[in-house]
Amino acid sequence: MTRSPAPVRSPAMRPIMHILALLLISGLAFADDASLRRCRQLTDPAQRLSCYDAIAVAAPAEPRPERGPERFGLDRQPPKEDLAEIETSIVGDFKGWTPNKMIRLANGQVWQIADGSTGYIGSGNTKVKIRRGLLGAYFLQFEGSNRSPKVRRVQ
Repeated sequence: MTRSPAPVRSPAMRPIMHILALLLISGLAFADDASLRRCRQLTDPAQRLSCYDAIAVAAPAEPRPERGPERFGLDRQPPKEDLAEIETSIVGDFKGWTPNKMIRLANGQVWQIADGSTGYIGSGNTKVKIRRGLLGAYFLQFEGSNRSPKVRRVQ
């Protein structure tokens, strides 16, 4: 069985493809906007400009979600100004963790072990930090331990 050779794409074509994609997307975004069409039909430049300005002012602002420790870990793509870590504790006796174990923290959050690790911590009211890692990962650090299982926020 013979395969046909893969098409050769020139590196010079890449920017052109990006520009074409942007033009297509921007054209689709404004294709059905009645306000823009109405403004385009105005012949007086001052009226046309004020028409476009009114559209920009009338555009609803996107609501900004609340930020802080209570939202930490719930967003898949956190904004750059979001927290890097939170500190809290595990109330009561905490002996350790196993894969998929749910851990309720003193601040009310529930996190689940997301990797296959196990560990033993023999203390009560264990202080913990949950820190953000790369690519949206979160790690649970226990006070007095060098083990940090990967976790995901459930609640």
